[in-house]
Amino acid sequence: MYKLIAQDGLAKRGEFDTVHGKIQTPVFMNVGTCAAIKGAVSTTDLREIGTQVELSNTYHLHVRPGDTTIKKLGGIHKFMNWDKPVLTDSGGFQVFSLAGLRKIKEEGVTFQSHIDGHKIFMGPEESMQIQSNIASTIAMAFDECIPNPSPREYVVNSVARTTRWLKRCQKEMNRLNSLEDTINKNQLLFGINQGGTFADIRIDHAKEISELDLPGYAVGGLAVGEPTEVMYDILDRVVPYLPLEKPTYLMGVGTPQNILEGVDRGIDFFDCVYPARNGRHGHAYTNKGKLILLNAKYEFDDRPLEEGCQCPACRNYSRAYIRHLFKAKEMLGMRLLVLHNLYFYNHLMEDIRGAIERHEYKEFKARKLYEMREETN
Repeated sequence: MYKLIAQDGLAKRGEFDTVHGKIQTPVFMNVGTCAAIKGAVSTTDLREIGTQVELSNTYHLHVRPGDTTIKKLGGIHKFMNWDKPVLTDSGGFQVFSLAGLRKIKEEGVTFQSHIDGHKIFMGPEESMQIQSNIASTIAMAFDECIPNPSPREYVVNSVARTTRWLKRCQKEMNRLNSLEDTINKNQLLFGINQGGTFADIRIDHAKEISELDLPGYAVGGLAVGEPTEVMYDILDRVVPYLPLEKPTYLMGVGTPQNILEGVDRGIDFFDCVYPARNGRHGHAYTNKGKLILLNAKYEFDDRPLEEGCQCPACRNYSRAYIRHLFKAKEMLGMRLLVLHNLYFYNHLMEDIRGAIERHEYKEFKARKLYEMREETN
């Protein structure tokens, strides 16, 4: 299922075989929360810009249009016209982000819908059932994502509950994959390592969940308030205790710099809203840093966002024109920048994979970090 093609230090170059195709790792998953990339980007666009995996949100799709609706329409791949892998998160992050609207118990979590306020109950079994109805390629286990910092006693109890929930998820997914009317009977379950910023708790948890022999493992609960250096330290200490022969996913991370550092610590999968969100606010990622396109110095700049870039925006339009679109509040400006940023991320991963195969990753990382300092050109 996961084949390790090359290693350079801890950096891994792999291939993950799924029912919806092979994923070349390290990979950045393009975030389409509600089965669409924000910024008017279609699945045909995703194919053009080199997207390997699309990520959607279990909670949001459960609320609207409803996971049973998606199942009736043939599953998420048919629903959104996408034939490559899809990963769905579990709803666990909403346990964190909707902290004012939820109550946690052993059975699961009661939410208030952010749309109309109605009560929703989601536990491990419900999360697996929703993700099975959606029929994603990879389903994430239901967990609790806790804020950093949190008291040690709370973290210990939360991690123990997350482990119990993981075992319930595994049991329920095995049951669902055996049912006749299940759309994707080859759905894969990834477990999630938690433990806040306590390395010893995370290491113990990594050891425990590794014994379940799941298809993949994630490191969750980072980039939620702790300094970046703390996140890197946790990865340094925990990733070695997750199975080398399985993909490792760092959830919700991050900037190009975060990705370069994460790969160096053995991470295979990444996702983040940054490229799309920042694109919608006029920020363009380039190999020379980030452009703030609304700045006045780009008013007469007839160059593409990045010389040599083959994305749809750079092949056809200038910085000056895209800046004008933002100033005029034309949606095309957002669309072009989101396309550029996702193309940049997808092709950064392609370059990373090549550097690992050539055993040149340390040099590649150092050069990229130097070039992509947060200066604008």
